[in-house]
Amino acid sequence: MVREPAVRDAARPPLAAAGRHPAGADEVSGEAGRVGPVNGSPPQIDATRLRVAIARLSRRLRHHELAGLTPTQLSALATVEQAGPLRLGDVAAVEGIAPSTLTRIVTALEECGYVKRCAVPGDARASTLAITPRGHEVLERIRHESTAMLAQSLALLGPEQIEVLADALPALEQLAEVDPREARAR
Repeated sequence: MVREPAVRDAARPPLAAAGRHPAGADEVSGEAGRVGPVNGSPPQIDATRLRVAIARLSRRLRHHELAGLTPTQLSALATVEQAGPLRLGDVAAVEGIAPSTLTRIVTALEECGYVKRCAVPGDARASTLAITPRGHEVLERIRHESTAMLAQSLALLGPEQIEVLADALPALEQLAEVDPREARAR
């Protein structure tokens, strides 16, 4: 299998425009992944290729020092930061994990000093989870590293590719916000 070079000549069309699949094309499964109108309307999107590209980019962005955290621990920490102090059951629900799994995650985050449990007044059995200043600091550092890594990758693209990506950003943001399973349930 021939791999495409990491940096493309600006005059050379991207693989998709050239009608070829990137390395790893064996992961693309024919027409089943195509989405969108046919017969000259807007171009079809190969959902499989899009999934593979997003997964690879996501892996690359996560392939840096995560302050000793697993991706699941990092996600739970970010949830607590974003939503404020939360009951443990609420964190488990947002993260889509079992309460027993969350207990292990919270224990690890507490041992690192990234979160603290706070008693709920009037309910001796309940507690909330709050992020600590150290937790804020580690999330900011990870975000900064990820953003810098993505900026380096973007610098490898030509002006036309940057423009196409900028135009696609609102659609990508919408895809990231909406879970199709939840949209169908409504």
